[in-house]
Amino acid sequence: MREKFKVKSSKFKVLVFIFLLFTVSACTPQKEKIYRKSKILMDTLITISVVSDSKNESEMAIDSAFDEIHKIEKLINFWSDDSEIAAISKNAGVSEVKVSPVTLDIIEKAIFVSEKTNGAFDATIGPLVRLWDFNKKIMPDDRAIKEKIHLVDYKVMVIDKERSTAFLKRKGMSFDTGGIAKGYAADRAVDVLKKYGITSGLVSVAGDIKAFGLKSDGKPWKVGIRNPRAKGEKDEIMATIELKDMAISTSGDYERYFILNDKRYHHLLDPKTGYPADTCQSVSVIAKDGVFTDAFSTGVFILGHEKGMKLLEEMGFDGIIVNRDGKIYTTRGLRGKIEIKRDA
Repeated sequence: MREKFKVKSSKFKVLVFIFLLFTVSACTPQKEKIYRKSKILMDTLITISVVSDSKNESEMAIDSAFDEIHKIEKLINFWSDDSEIAAISKNAGVSEVKVSPVTLDIIEKAIFVSEKTNGAFDATIGPLVRLWDFNKKIMPDDRAIKEKIHLVDYKVMVIDKERSTAFLKRKGMSFDTGGIAKGYAADRAVDVLKKYGITSGLVSVAGDIKAFGLKSDGKPWKVGIRNPRAKGEKDEIMATIELKDMAISTSGDYERYFILNDKRYHHLLDPKTGYPADTCQSVSVIAKDGVFTDAFSTGVFILGHEKGMKLLEEMGFDGIIVNRDGKIYTTRGLRGKIEIKRDA
């Protein structure tokens, strides 16, 4: 079993492009600059950018943020035999497992999102996730899915906050953090940066982005949302939005997929069927916390644009949904704040 965070989860985050101004003119009176560093963690490219007048302090803060992400990865890696998440799965139907506060926290938040989405997001989807291989273009047969579908049920995950334990009631169940871990890691990295006195920065964990403060030019951070059906450049941008003290996550059907008999099969599986949802092309969710933009973008994708838009409004989140036909929907809160560059 691979020990790194293999991107083969119920949710693989699609790329959200970041537009940053990293050059400072020689005649600019500002002393602050944008410093950035990238690393491969959680089996994806992570980039941390900060605004500071000190290179040394910036590097110290960024390195500490990366250390925090690495610690989280070791605890909640679905594809590692040594993680706490793996221990919970190994002991499913047998015994509860003592876990760290971080692992318990992410499980609790995953259950919360599952409840709010009525199971459209369900981190116990692990047994189904392992049946699919989108790199090798392998899909399971109906019998295999039917044998595993009963193991997907977030309601039988039991946590004890006082004793810091977690327990899956049915043997064979497994908990997949892939649809929530990257947003959670972005949140924690920002917390670390702030502890080091950084007042402005941006953490990009694949397609999960958390921005805080303003750039060195006094403007918000600008991010772009990819066109899910780009015909020319793969990196074609559909829309842009400015962020300050907010997070954005995008889920799409175009990053990990294969075509078989003219049908698109992608990694965003419906927990109730075991097959890829055919409700949307992409969903972007904007809110304060990356852990929720991450998980809710998956849940909304599974729900579809009608139920999804209703849920986003109820939660007080903003979002942009491209439905299966390519029609774009946005929440009321985004009106006047998002620039649609072209139709999906």
